[in-house]
Amino acid sequence: MHASLQPGLTARLDYVVPVERTVPHLLPESDDFTALPGVLATGYLVGVVEWTCMRALQGHLEDGEQSLGVHVDLSHQAPTPPGATLTVLAELTAVEGRQLTFTVHARDGAATVCQGTHRRAVIDTERFHARLNARTTA
Repeated sequence: MHASLQPGLTARLDYVVPVERTVPHLLPESDDFTALPGVLATGYLVGVVEWTCMRALQGHLEDGEQSLGVHVDLSHQAPTPPGATLTVLAELTAVEGRQLTFTVHARDGAATVCQGTHRRAVIDTERFHARLNARTTA
């Protein structure tokens, strides 16, 4: 990790919600999901929040390092329809060793959609894949 990886880093992501990111598309093999309203799915919202946090880290990790999400504590307060723009703001608020904590806030044109925190862990990519391979070949 570069010395520049410090609390206060921010990122913003403007994301236009496509139909494919709505609840019925989250797990199309589940009739329970396909019967629900066509609004941004919480599972995809989490992905967009993670993406925003990853953007805040660009240029602050060493070659061979990546970050993985390890904890999510988010509200999902309002529905966002397809075609609406979701704006996600993320701020790195704590760096504890390789653990990074972000405060996040998302809104669309009508309301606050999401608030909370997200933690990511900085990993050595090569070492991670070696450990993963050991688990999958055992």
